[in-house]
Amino acid sequence: MKNWAKFIVIILHYVFCFLVAQNTYPIVLVHGFMGWGEDEMGGYRYWGGRQDYAQMLRDEGHTVFTVSIGPVSSNWERAVEVYTQLKGGQVDYGKAHAEQFNIIQKPEEKVYNALYPEWDEVHPIHLIGHSMGGQTARMLQYLLSQEVVGNSETGEPEFSPLLGKTHTNWVRSITSISTPHNGTTLTDVVTKIIPFVQYFVGVAGVVGTRFYEFDLQQWGFSRSEDESWAGYVKRMRNHHAWKSKNMSSWDLSIVGAQELNGMLQADMDVFYFSICTSTTEKKINSPNHFPIEGTSILARSRSKLLGSRVGYWADGTQTDSTWFENDGIVNTCSMAGPTTGVNGADPIVLYEENDLLIPGQWYTMGPIQVDHWNIVGHMGNDQTDGMAKYILSNQAMRLQALPMF
Repeated sequence: MKNWAKFIVIILHYVFCFLVAQNTYPIVLVHGFMGWGEDEMGGYRYWGGRQDYAQMLRDEGHTVFTVSIGPVSSNWERAVEVYTQLKGGQVDYGKAHAEQFNIIQKPEEKVYNALYPEWDEVHPIHLIGHSMGGQTARMLQYLLSQEVVGNSETGEPEFSPLLGKTHTNWVRSITSISTPHNGTTLTDVVTKIIPFVQYFVGVAGVVGTRFYEFDLQQWGFSRSEDESWAGYVKRMRNHHAWKSKNMSSWDLSIVGAQELNGMLQADMDVFYFSICTSTTEKKINSPNHFPIEGTSILARSRSKLLGSRVGYWADGTQTDSTWFENDGIVNTCSMAGPTTGVNGADPIVLYEENDLLIPGQWYTMGPIQVDHWNIVGHMGNDQTDGMAKYILSNQAMRLQALPMF
């Protein structure tokens, strides 16, 4: 009888999905730290490398947009850029934010034609973010749900289209892939990831060109005429912005992520998914993790480093050996969903194929045995590339099956 009851529940679940689902909401792909857009890097894609995962999804019938946002900027500024690129117009980081961090509120170089001008509560979207892109997606949902104050003395809201009012039901789902929701113990993340970007630039064959930009015009920083790639990178790494809390390095740290998590709580109207990755395993008689066979050369040394490194929380406590498993950039235990912050953890459950999904909690999958870059089509082989395409394609179908607002 128990088996019959389970069978009936499954049938009813699929009937329910058929009746209320099959939305056609667009998917927006949000790249991570040090990422780039479709028109940069000479055709070498962030999503797919020499292949084009965005086009793959389009060929499968999905509407897909990719954004090109600040590769090293804070999640606040990256989220504002995602919004502006979709809706079009002049980037506006907000008066209060600009004054707090002494940046240019509306950089004149950042004006965009709309990718999806119809975007609103009637035409919501699915956000898929890799690495820091998952944090950025959560920040965008937060900014959409708030009326941000621009003047603390008068309580007057910001005047920007995004920050000056609330936008309910604009996002149907958020999917994070290899995202450091609770930060990463990879200290000096900029120095550690620069070799990966140099590798991608070399593979793309655009060394010496102006394809890749750090998009830090809000800080008054831009690439000089005829400036070498090495000189550009050196100036970026030495910029004073890194000493502030308004840069990616802070948001990606354990303490910075903990601060974000106190603010970016799960929305009860949004479906959440997390895809976790790992390229390490624990050896017998040792708590440390070591890279598995097939880990890419660039990821191998970082994965071994993370496999024995502790980090620190805002209250002074340290991480433990549960943080040693990693994908070469991010600790695997940080990927399932936010568990730190003053308000405690978001609800997180293991995804089961036949579950009746509900919004407001994280459905976590994995860990999948690929490294941080394999999962989006870089530095892998036929097996990892096939796995990455399958996972993204399958997730897109899963999102399409979600009930409409």
